[in-house]
Amino acid sequence: MANINFNTTNSTLRQLLGNGLTFQVPRFQRDYSWTSDEWGDLWQDLVGLFDDDPEPAHYMGYLVLQSPDTKQFDIIDGQQRITTLSVMILAALSHLDEIAKSGEDTDRNQQRLEQLRSSYIGYLDPVTLVPRSKLQLNRHNNDFYQNYLVPLGKIPQRGLRASEHLLRKAFDWFENGIKTHCGQDGIAVARFIDEVVDKLFFTVITVTDELNAFKVFETLNARGVRLSSTDLLKNYLFSVVSSEGSHENEMKTLEDRWERIVGVLGGESFPDFLRAYWNSRNKLVRKSDLFKTIRREIQNKQSVFDLIRNLDTHAYIYAALRDPQADHWGKEQRRMLQQLKMFNVRQPLSLLLAAYEAFDPNDFDRILRAICVISFRYNIICNMQTNEQERAYNEVSILIASNGSLRDSLDGLKRIYPEDEKFKAAFADKELKTTSSRNKNVVRFILFSLEKHVGQADYDADSDKYNIEHILPEHPGEDWINYDEHRDEKMIYRLGNMTLLKVKANRDLGNGTYADKSPVYEKSDFEITKKVAAEYNEWTADKIASRQRWMATQATTVWRVDLR
Repeated sequence: MANINFNTTNSTLRQLLGNGLTFQVPRFQRDYSWTSDEWGDLWQDLVGLFDDDPEPAHYMGYLVLQSPDTKQFDIIDGQQRITTLSVMILAALSHLDEIAKSGEDTDRNQQRLEQLRSSYIGYLDPVTLVPRSKLQLNRHNNDFYQNYLVPLGKIPQRGLRASEHLLRKAFDWFENGIKTHCGQDGIAVARFIDEVVDKLFFTVITVTDELNAFKVFETLNARGVRLSSTDLLKNYLFSVVSSEGSHENEMKTLEDRWERIVGVLGGESFPDFLRAYWNSRNKLVRKSDLFKTIRREIQNKQSVFDLIRNLDTHAYIYAALRDPQADHWGKEQRRMLQQLKMFNVRQPLSLLLAAYEAFDPNDFDRILRAICVISFRYNIICNMQTNEQERAYNEVSILIASNGSLRDSLDGLKRIYPEDEKFKAAFADKELKTTSSRNKNVVRFILFSLEKHVGQADYDADSDKYNIEHILPEHPGEDWINYDEHRDEKMIYRLGNMTLLKVKANRDLGNGTYADKSPVYEKSDFEITKKVAAEYNEWTADKIASRQRWMATQATTVWRVDLR
């Protein structure tokens, strides 16, 4: 293991807890937070293992551990599940203790209790009765866990933290469930635990250090498995402060700022925000190198406080940049931010953070407008590589952070502004399948923008009164006698084949022929739709290409920005 960055295995709960290993939740990991909703879901899974036709096993998801020696492990992700299962086992032991003390087969039930405690919880020092547990919780929860839950002692009801109350409630909740499930039968309680530890299994990823853990998080998160790289970042930063002998008030201040930042971000990814902030004033850091960079650059108490103070200051504007409907924005800013969200581009966020901090509102709006046009040309139409684009945004961000002017900033964006000929050629050949909601929104945006340019009418592009009309239908009927599926299918989603119609007119036309559609187009309110009927007597692949070339010419005027 010493030479391997990480290792992946499938392990049952028995294999994890029953083999002499010890586990520790890092000191500054989040507090216990599960409630009856999560307990109930887990309990249904557990009792399902005892149905008449039970599942042979139940999968508990990923467990990410960190250890340099394969003996003591930090729980980097999975602490809520492991803590809850430990509390559930302790609740079962409490019930078993109650059964033994009631005089029901006392000696055997006491033996069962001690054997199960030794296997899955740890042991009590026979002299001091101090627990030697297999599991250590974080700095806020460990004392309660070790002093009250592990010894099965009398649990206080008052003077507890919110997370300690949750641990107490979880213990009571599972003890009641086990009493109902097993009754006053010590054998049934022991069998319950024995079945559970054998049938619950995890995918265990073991890493050697925090850097490898962060890489695992980012890899799995990219695949839709949400693991908390935020906790890893927090634990590192707080550990740096703690190592310098910080006062409890300092830790409380840090904790409050951290929670405020997370609250402001809402559903936004903390690592994504941290990277955008970092890149707004430092050399570009790739996503995979973020944790390594933070660990290298932030190594003392002062640098941690400076970083978190700045993150606290910038979290609000980052969240607002990701939410076009935020009250912070005016109508025009909201419209442009909505475009960036529709385009699904994140590369400009670092530049927008830097520009918002440094420029007055008018200059910020000029940068935002330039980014919208560049994003449309570069990302949507030309579909160019984003690596070079992100580097350019980063260089301009650093320029702004060092008191660069608006003129210098716009000049720095020139290299990622596709020139007219390149943009026009790409537009003339663009195909966007409106079978995806994102593409459908982009096509509506394009068509309404062209209509505004040609017809000088500003329609509400979000209105449900209007639809995208595919002139050659998505599902052409037999009446389209010149349609060849193999030759012409790719033409259906060319921009030149799409226009705007009112919903009722669109519905009435259905998959009709061009001869049926043309008179309706002629009476349309939309100039770009009337123009189809006025200029084309038939509708073929050549006509689609012709119309799209005309649209491309208009687009070079519509999506243009002065970077001087």
